[in-house]
Amino acid sequence: MSAVSGEEVSTESTTSTTAAATDEAAARGFRKVREGLVISDKMEKTVVVAVEDRVQHPLYGKTIRRTKRVKAHDEAGTVGVGDRVLLMETRPLSATKRWRVVEVLEKAK
Repeated sequence: MSAVSGEEVSTESTTSTTAAATDEAAARGFRKVREGLVISDKMEKTVVVAVEDRVQHPLYGKTIRRTKRVKAHDEAGTVGVGDRVLLMETRPLSATKRWRVVEVLEKAK
């Protein structure tokens, strides 16, 4: 037992990009938050985002980039191709849509 009674350990993030997501997560429970690059905005209120995950090879130790394409809900429809966005996990909105756009971190140039 490593926990001492009377002490509380805080794991709150200090970055401003996840601060809004952290506040919402506290009210609703834990939800995954990912950052990705918009690769398609041809659907109405839906964008396709490439989410990159870097993992190390178990034997050789080389860092491997794994990309997953996810569909995210964009209510305002302001997100465009090339934008870097912050996504948050949500309830299923359609057969393939499980994420929503929280904020645009960087607009495309």
